[in-house]
Amino acid sequence: MTDQPLHEQFSCDQLDSRLCWQSPPARWQLDSSVSKLRVWTDAATDFWQRTHYGFRADNGHLLHLEANGDFQLQTRLYLQPQHQYDQAGLMIWISPSCWIKTSVEFEPDIANQLGAVVTNSGYSDWSTQPIDRSISELWFQLRLTGQDVMAHCSQNGRDWQQLRVAALLERRSGQSVRCGLYACSPQAAGFQVDFDHLRFDPL
Repeated sequence: MTDQPLHEQFSCDQLDSRLCWQSPPARWQLDSSVSKLRVWTDAATDFWQRTHYGFRADNGHLLHLEANGDFQLQTRLYLQPQHQYDQAGLMIWISPSCWIKTSVEFEPDIANQLGAVVTNSGYSDWSTQPIDRSISELWFQLRLTGQDVMAHCSQNGRDWQQLRVAALLERRSGQSVRCGLYACSPQAAGFQVDFDHLRFDPL
Protein backbone atom coordinates (compact mmCIF):
# COMPACT_ATOMS: atom_id res chain seq x y z
CA MET A 1 0.00 0.00 0.00
CA THR A 2 1.35 3.42 -0.86
CA ASP A 3 0.62 7.11 -0.53
CA GLN A 4 3.86 8.02 -2.30
CA PRO A 5 4.08 9.01 -5.99
CA LEU A 6 4.97 6.32 -8.49
CA HIS A 7 6.31 7.31 -11.91
CA GLU A 8 7.05 3.99 -13.61
CA GLN A 9 8.72 4.48 -17.01
CA PHE A 10 9.37 0.77 -17.73
CA SER A 11 13.01 1.63 -18.44
CA CYS A 12 14.48 -1.07 -16.16
CA ASP A 13 14.50 -4.86 -16.26
CA GLN A 14 12.19 -5.11 -13.23
CA LEU A 15 8.91 -3.52 -12.25
CA ASP A 16 8.67 -1.17 -9.30
CA SER A 17 8.25 -3.35 -6.20
CA ARG A 18 4.87 -1.75 -5.45
CA LEU A 19 3.36 -3.16 -8.66
CA CYS A 20 1.90 -6.65 -8.93
CA TRP A 21 -0.45 -8.61 -11.18
CA GLN A 22 -4.04 -9.58 -10.58
CA SER A 23 -4.74 -12.38 -13.10
CA PRO A 24 -1.32 -12.12 -14.78
CA PRO A 25 -1.11 -12.81 -18.52
CA ALA A 26 0.80 -15.87 -19.65
CA ARG A 27 3.08 -13.62 -21.66
CA TRP A 28 4.36 -10.13 -20.89
CA GLN A 29 7.72 -8.39 -20.95
CA LEU A 30 9.56 -5.23 -20.05
CA ASP A 31 11.32 -3.84 -23.10
CA SER A 32 13.77 -1.42 -21.52
CA SER A 33 15.30 -0.59 -24.92
CA VAL A 34 12.14 1.37 -25.80
CA SER A 35 10.84 1.89 -22.22
CA LYS A 36 7.63 -0.07 -22.63
CA LEU A 37 5.64 -2.74 -20.86
CA ARG A 38 4.32 -5.16 -23.50
CA VAL A 39 1.33 -7.38 -22.75
CA TRP A 40 -0.20 -10.17 -24.81
CA THR A 41 -3.67 -10.99 -23.52
CA ASP A 42 -5.04 -14.44 -22.74
CA ALA A 43 -8.31 -15.60 -24.27
CA ALA A 44 -11.66 -15.32 -22.44
CA THR A 45 -10.45 -12.54 -20.13
CA ASP A 46 -12.70 -9.66 -19.17
CA PHE A 47 -14.15 -7.43 -16.46
CA TRP A 48 -17.96 -7.29 -16.57
CA GLN A 49 -20.89 -7.92 -14.23
CA ARG A 50 -24.35 -9.08 -15.33
CA THR A 51 -25.94 -6.12 -17.15
CA HIS A 52 -27.47 -6.90 -20.56
CA TYR A 53 -25.07 -9.72 -21.43
CA GLY A 54 -25.81 -11.74 -18.30
CA PHE A 55 -22.32 -13.10 -17.72
CA ARG A 56 -19.90 -12.28 -14.91
CA ALA A 57 -16.14 -11.95 -15.44
CA ASP A 58 -13.37 -10.73 -13.16
CA ASN A 59 -10.27 -12.26 -14.74
CA GLY A 60 -8.82 -9.48 -16.90
CA HIS A 61 -5.10 -8.68 -16.54
CA LEU A 62 -4.53 -5.85 -14.04
CA LEU A 63 -1.07 -4.57 -13.14
CA HIS A 64 -1.74 -2.56 -10.01
CA LEU A 65 -0.52 -0.88 -6.89
CA GLU A 66 -2.59 -0.46 -3.73
CA ALA A 67 -3.52 2.99 -2.45
CA ASN A 68 -5.71 4.15 0.42
CA GLY A 69 -5.98 7.87 -0.31
CA ASP A 70 -7.15 10.01 -3.20
CA PHE A 71 -5.03 9.98 -6.33
CA GLN A 72 -4.64 10.56 -10.06
CA LEU A 73 -3.52 7.81 -12.43
CA GLN A 74 -2.23 8.20 -15.99
CA THR A 75 -0.83 6.13 -18.84
CA ARG A 76 -0.23 6.11 -22.58
CA LEU A 77 -0.80 2.97 -24.62
CA TYR A 78 -0.21 1.67 -28.13
CA LEU A 79 -2.69 -0.86 -29.49
CA GLN A 80 -2.32 -3.77 -31.88
CA PRO A 81 -5.73 -5.46 -31.52
CA GLN A 82 -6.76 -8.58 -33.41
CA HIS A 83 -10.19 -9.67 -32.23
CA GLN A 84 -13.48 -8.01 -31.41
CA TYR A 85 -13.64 -6.57 -27.88
CA ASP A 86 -9.84 -6.50 -27.39
CA GLN A 87 -9.38 -3.65 -24.90
CA ALA A 88 -6.85 -1.87 -22.68
CA GLY A 89 -6.61 1.17 -20.45
CA LEU A 90 -6.74 2.11 -16.76
CA MET A 91 -8.69 0.58 -13.90
CA ILE A 92 -9.59 1.20 -10.25
CA TRP A 93 -10.72 -2.04 -8.61
CA ILE A 94 -12.28 -2.27 -5.14
CA SER A 95 -13.97 -5.67 -5.41
CA PRO A 96 -15.53 -7.85 -8.13
CA SER A 97 -18.75 -5.89 -7.60
CA CYS A 98 -17.28 -2.33 -7.60
CA TRP A 99 -14.77 -0.89 -10.06
CA ILE A 100 -14.19 1.38 -13.06
CA LYS A 101 -12.25 0.72 -16.24
CA THR A 102 -11.62 3.28 -18.97
CA SER A 103 -10.31 2.08 -22.29
CA VAL A 104 -10.60 1.77 -26.03
CA GLU A 105 -12.25 -1.42 -27.31
CA PHE A 106 -11.61 -2.87 -30.76
CA GLU A 107 -14.39 -3.37 -33.30
CA PRO A 108 -13.22 -4.91 -36.59
CA ASP A 109 -16.04 -3.67 -38.83
CA ILE A 110 -17.05 -0.34 -37.29
CA ALA A 111 -15.42 2.44 -35.28
CA ASN A 112 -13.68 1.42 -32.07
CA GLN A 113 -15.45 2.18 -28.79
CA LEU A 114 -13.90 4.69 -26.39
CA GLY A 115 -15.42 4.97 -22.95
CA ALA A 116 -15.74 3.67 -19.42
CA VAL A 117 -17.46 0.85 -17.56
CA VAL A 118 -18.59 1.59 -14.00
CA THR A 119 -19.69 -1.30 -11.79
CA ASN A 120 -21.62 -0.87 -8.54
CA SER A 121 -23.53 -3.50 -6.53
CA GLY A 122 -22.43 -6.15 -9.01
CA TYR A 123 -23.95 -4.48 -12.10
CA SER A 124 -21.92 -2.85 -14.87
CA ASP A 125 -22.90 0.10 -17.02
CA TRP A 126 -20.98 1.10 -20.12
CA SER A 127 -20.78 4.58 -21.66
CA THR A 128 -19.22 4.70 -25.14
CA GLN A 129 -18.41 6.94 -28.05
CA PRO A 130 -16.92 6.03 -31.44
CA ILE A 131 -13.26 6.61 -32.21
CA ASP A 132 -11.58 6.01 -35.54
CA ARG A 133 -9.84 2.64 -35.81
CA SER A 134 -6.74 4.33 -37.27
CA ILE A 135 -5.97 5.82 -33.82
CA SER A 136 -3.64 3.38 -32.11
CA GLU A 137 -2.03 5.67 -29.50
CA LEU A 138 -4.06 7.09 -26.60
CA TRP A 139 -3.58 8.58 -23.15
CA PHE A 140 -5.93 7.77 -20.27
CA GLN A 141 -6.38 9.36 -16.86
CA LEU A 142 -8.43 8.45 -13.77
CA ARG A 143 -8.84 10.79 -10.78
CA LEU A 144 -10.35 9.44 -7.55
CA THR A 145 -11.49 11.73 -4.72
CA GLY A 146 -13.56 10.07 -2.03
CA GLN A 147 -16.10 7.92 -3.84
CA ASP A 148 -16.04 10.11 -6.94
CA VAL A 149 -14.01 9.26 -10.03
CA MET A 150 -13.41 11.17 -13.26
CA ALA A 151 -12.16 9.53 -16.46
CA HIS A 152 -10.38 11.46 -19.23
CA CYS A 153 -8.57 10.60 -22.44
CA SER A 154 -6.25 12.44 -24.82
CA GLN A 155 -4.60 11.87 -28.17
CA ASN A 156 -1.55 14.00 -27.33
CA GLY A 157 -1.21 14.12 -23.53
CA ARG A 158 -2.16 17.82 -23.43
CA ASP A 159 -5.75 18.22 -24.59
CA TRP A 160 -7.99 16.11 -22.37
CA GLN A 161 -11.55 14.99 -23.06
CA GLN A 162 -13.87 14.00 -20.21
CA LEU A 163 -15.33 10.52 -20.65
CA ARG A 164 -17.14 9.92 -17.39
CA VAL A 165 -17.96 11.20 -13.90
CA ALA A 166 -19.20 8.49 -11.56
CA ALA A 167 -19.19 7.15 -8.01
CA LEU A 168 -17.66 3.93 -6.67
CA LEU A 169 -20.19 3.26 -3.96
CA GLU A 170 -18.26 0.61 -2.03
CA ARG A 171 -15.33 2.88 -1.35
CA ARG A 172 -14.84 3.86 2.29
CA SER A 173 -12.46 6.42 3.79
CA GLY A 174 -8.99 4.93 4.22
CA GLN A 175 -9.93 1.78 2.31
CA SER A 176 -7.26 0.22 0.12
CA VAL A 177 -8.06 0.10 -3.60
CA ARG A 178 -6.20 -1.44 -6.52
CA CYS A 179 -5.34 0.88 -9.40
CA GLY A 180 -3.29 0.50 -12.54
CA LEU A 181 -3.08 -0.79 -16.11
CA TYR A 182 -5.46 -3.36 -17.49
CA ALA A 183 -5.95 -5.35 -20.70
CA CYS A 184 -8.20 -8.22 -21.71
CA SER A 185 -9.57 -10.22 -24.64
CA PRO A 186 -13.09 -11.59 -24.16
CA GLN A 187 -12.69 -13.69 -27.30
CA ALA A 188 -9.35 -14.98 -28.61
CA ALA A 189 -5.83 -14.51 -27.25
CA GLY A 190 -2.99 -12.56 -28.77
CA PHE A 191 -3.92 -8.88 -28.49
CA GLN A 192 -0.71 -6.90 -28.03
CA VAL A 193 -0.66 -3.61 -26.14
CA ASP A 194 2.33 -1.50 -25.09
CA PHE A 195 2.25 0.89 -22.13
CA ASP A 196 5.00 3.49 -21.95
CA HIS A 197 4.39 4.72 -18.40
CA LEU A 198 2.21 4.49 -15.33
CA ARG A 199 2.01 7.66 -13.27
CA PHE A 200 0.41 7.61 -9.82
CA ASP A 201 0.13 10.90 -7.92
CA PRO A 202 -1.54 11.18 -4.49
CA LEU A 203 -3.89 14.15 -4.14
